[in-house]
Amino acid sequence: MNPALQPLVAAAPRTADSSIGGLLLASGKITPESAERVLRMQKELGIRFGEAAQRLGLVTEADIQQVLARQFDYPYLQQGEGKYSDKLIAAYQPFSPQVETLRAIRSQLMLRWMALGRKSLVVVGVNDGDGTSLFAANLAVVFSQLGEQTLLVDANLRNPSQHEIFGLAGRQGLSDILAGRAERDVITRIESFVDLSVLGAGTLPPNPQELLSRPAFSSLRTELESSYDVVLYDSAAFSLGSDALALAARTGGVLLVARKNHTPVGDINAMTEQMLHSGAQVIGSVLVDF
Repeated sequence: MNPALQPLVAAAPRTADSSIGGLLLASGKITPESAERVLRMQKELGIRFGEAAQRLGLVTEADIQQVLARQFDYPYLQQGEGKYSDKLIAAYQPFSPQVETLRAIRSQLMLRWMALGRKSLVVVGVNDGDGTSLFAANLAVVFSQLGEQTLLVDANLRNPSQHEIFGLAGRQGLSDILAGRAERDVITRIESFVDLSVLGAGTLPPNPQELLSRPAFSSLRTELESSYDVVLYDSAAFSLGSDALALAARTGGVLLVARKNHTPVGDINAMTEQMLHSGAQVIGSVLVDF
């Protein structure tokens, strides 16, 4: 992947009128007065409402794509909208070749892992800065766009970043739940994506590996799987500690992320071998270029 990642399109709530004209009106793209002009041209020329609105210079192609996405329950954002990182290409550039690659990866995971009744998956890279967290965030978005109730868990208790990617305020998260200091209500639903929620890392603990190895994590994983269709765990880089092994042993599945021209093949092979020894299944590997 070579994601020229850029900002997501805030999904407006469904209105009673889900036609193109109704959605353009509801989103403020056109006024009732201009809608009358569009309807006259539509009738005179026998063309679609959206085409007539474009010919009159009232809306752009991007406006039409946005309301079409809402018609088909496919939320995304336009450039400059939302409080999220501009590198969430699945949100801001959903029709780009990079996001098509993400969808292909999603399909493979659905076939190779989710079709077996598995819901949880750890996403991990060898080195910090390999782009693992950004990849996990975009993967979570495309799963949610499929209509899957998706939860992204920032299990990187050493150098978390999902709170920055999704613009979450500093608050309690995974570490606090595992330490018995918080409940599941710290999970944040991402408003722009109806089917996406994020559980931030929370307070940085002095003992991340031990926290993730506690029985409390296994209990939490079971609870989360009962509430969501897909649960993705963004793990700390393998080079920073054995956190990923603790996660992999409990979730059973791992997706490896390597950075193009950066991650040594030998390191990937070594990580794969240790994952297998932990009892986890390596579902596949992804090469990213950020």
